[in-house]
Amino acid sequence: MIDDLERAIEAMLFASDEPLDARQVAGRLGDEMTAGEVRAIIARIAERHDGSGIELVERGGHWHFQTPADLAHLLRRERDDPRKLSRAAAEVLAIVAYHEPVSRAEIEAIRGVQTSKGTLDVLMEAEWIAPAGRREVPGRPLIYKTTDAFLQHFGLTSRKDLPGIEDLRAAGLLDPVDLAFEEAMGELDLVKDGEEA
Repeated sequence: MIDDLERAIEAMLFASDEPLDARQVAGRLGDEMTAGEVRAIIARIAERHDGSGIELVERGGHWHFQTPADLAHLLRRERDDPRKLSRAAAEVLAIVAYHEPVSRAEIEAIRGVQTSKGTLDVLMEAEWIAPAGRREVPGRPLIYKTTDAFLQHFGLTSRKDLPGIEDLRAAGLLDPVDLAFEEAMGELDLVKDGEEA
């Protein structure tokens, strides 16, 4: 039997335009509930919906209902193809995701080329990155971070879910020239170690 509080939280999560965190849910209830108590109820709701036509998922500490991936094809509508990211925008997004918080100058140092403000604007318009304050150095440059919308779009719970170097290598996504360079550097290190012995 589902109690009224569980029903209220379920309705709130279902009707919300945006994912909600436990603190927001507790605040809307107006009761003296802690975020931990709300999380326990949300866990029961998620368990109840496990394997059903909708699922309750958590990303970045926020919960929302969505269609399970195996049923998404049934709900797909014909639509215009979304605009693809330029190579520069994809590189900048990856740098921000793996190195956040990061300034534009740091992005340029990693990429080795200048980054236009337009590239950052495209990513901010998509709501995948956002300003995260200013670096406490001379000039106080803006620093950027990824957003919850980034996590949601790419199906990540947190940045810890980003693929590591071994995952990228296994998927064949690393540049063969970089791999050859890494291997050569590894062999060079082995030779140096052998000479020292």
